[in-house]
Amino acid sequence: MNEFCLRLGDNDLILSQRLGEWCGHGPVLEEDLALTNVALDLLGQARLWLSLAAEVEGAGRTEDQLAFLRDAGAFRNLLLVEQPNGDYAATMTRQFYFDAWHKLALAALAVSPEPRIAAIAGKAVKEVTYHLQRSRDWVVRLGDGTEESHRRMQAAVEELWPYTGEMFTTDDADRPYCDCAALRPAWLEEVAATFARATLTVPNRNWMQRGGKQGIHTEKLGRLLAEMQFLQRAYPGAQW
Repeated sequence: MNEFCLRLGDNDLILSQRLGEWCGHGPVLEEDLALTNVALDLLGQARLWLSLAAEVEGAGRTEDQLAFLRDAGAFRNLLLVEQPNGDYAATMTRQFYFDAWHKLALAALAVSPEPRIAAIAGKAVKEVTYHLQRSRDWVVRLGDGTEESHRRMQAAVEELWPYTGEMFTTDDADRPYCDCAALRPAWLEEVAATFARATLTVPNRNWMQRGGKQGIHTEKLGRLLAEMQFLQRAYPGAQW
């Protein structure tokens, strides 16, 4: 269970950090605040999952130590969430891909026979339902907007598509808690319906990137962690 909780917590933590990079740089003030709120939601969820992972591990580590004192190879997040923000089209495409999966995964976990997992998922799915509504609206707004916004959205859709397949791989760490492969049909249905409204084309490519769930990451994660972990590494044990 420790490995499974690390995967969920790391997804939330790394995506929260990425969204936090937009703080002060949003296209409009309302969006600046909205993205920050989504980042805070994900950070709160990350704390719950990482706390549970530390409890199950039983090695005396805390959520803070898991977040700030692991190297890149020990992180278990999806490759999708560590991808750079790019422009706003890329950020919202990444968010939509993840939100559509995240809601399905949490809904399934909310009825898990493991009560601690079910409790966290049941709480988190309420927040993620809003996250999906918001990212879906932006995909439609930008895809069916101007010629330039449509071009940027389609480019982001194509570029990030190869990172989506990893969400549906299932191994021994996932299998007792979630059949990730079973989520794919509903996810594809959500994507296809949203892209139809957005006048976007669903990519016709089957080759997918893999490795994040096993600790094999892109160099982008290392740079993200260098910034996120700097204070704790420079001043071990520092607290506010």
